[in-house]
Amino acid sequence: MPTTTGNAVKLKLGEIELNVTHPDKLIWPDVGITKLMYIQKLAELAPYLLPHTTGRYLTTIRYPEGIHGVSFYQKNCPVPAPSYIRTADAGDIRYIRLDSLPALVWLGSQYALELHVSCDRIGDPLPDRWMLDIDPSLDEEPRIMEATSIVLELLDSLGLAAVPKTSGATGVQVVMPIERGPTFDQLREFGKFVSEYLTTRHPKLFTVERLKKNRGSLIYLDYLQFYSGRTLISAYSPRARPGAPVSTPLTREEVKRGAKATDFNLLNIADRLRRMGDLIEKTPKQPLGRVLGMISSPTR
Repeated sequence: MPTTTGNAVKLKLGEIELNVTHPDKLIWPDVGITKLMYIQKLAELAPYLLPHTTGRYLTTIRYPEGIHGVSFYQKNCPVPAPSYIRTADAGDIRYIRLDSLPALVWLGSQYALELHVSCDRIGDPLPDRWMLDIDPSLDEEPRIMEATSIVLELLDSLGLAAVPKTSGATGVQVVMPIERGPTFDQLREFGKFVSEYLTTRHPKLFTVERLKKNRGSLIYLDYLQFYSGRTLISAYSPRARPGAPVSTPLTREEVKRGAKATDFNLLNIADRLRRMGDLIEKTPKQPLGRVLGMISSPTR
């Protein structure tokens, strides 16, 4: 239970105490979410969010004055940091390892509103998933769920199960847990195959053009972002946008109904997860190695 002392609240997490200053500061003013409320929401999300961040390099975006204030990216762990914050070195960067409830709520107290994690796992050269980033060129893209359905239908035709998740912003990422074996280079080739095939089949909807100025209104299939050393928004991470949206896995029915990123937010995500659980966690690891062999065959 929190205890109040002056303009601060002390939270007790087992043996760990966290002093939260300015607990009433509005972080998402449009929906009334304060700093203390944000930390409490993170604690509710922890059982679902932490499996997607544990064992990965973390990059945060911090907003010390809330979503309408100045923001900055942070890769290096701040100094000083509490003793319960674990780190991992990569090159000259000492990344935070977001692997515990205390680490998560401490990051919340540091105004880390977005949690971006590495595609690769710390110390493991082989990926445990494949992801495709479906990135609209328009700020408002009514076709984004149509595009998502088309991607999922192609994967279905290959005998592969995947889960779409909102980015919490404008796009969607398709997430496929995979059996261990394929390399990042092989997954990039698979992503290239999927993206170029769909661009050929739907030239008025999709593009693989990297430069946004050259895409017009086409939806970019970004198969390049999923690679060792790169990051994507974590499942269940909040986004620093009005309405406090949260990156949320979707059911096929929700995709068909045209779900919007703003449908899922810090105010309702915990109830949803208690009802539905983690759709990504429920998806079996897919035998992508078999499909890679099929599409690389000279007889295809």
